[in-house]
Amino acid sequence: MNEKVNHPEHYLKDSGHEVIDVISAWKLDFTLGNAIKYIARAGKKHPEKTVEDLKKAIWYISYYINEFEDDT
Repeated sequence: MNEKVNHPEHYLKDSGHEVIDVISAWKLDFTLGNAIKYIARAGKKHPEKTVEDLKKAIWYISYYINEFEDDT
């Protein structure tokens, strides 16, 4: 049975590692965690949305940079 909630195939397809485990191990916040999520799944969940996923990752990274720069 294809598990769509607890362990979606598109998160395990290449490495066997779930993105949530990587985000947790690296202790990333929401913003950087989402960037990693979009990079890791780019082209896997919906191949036709590869560029869209990567643009979302860029958006989250840019947001993080702007917040970091505003705090310094």
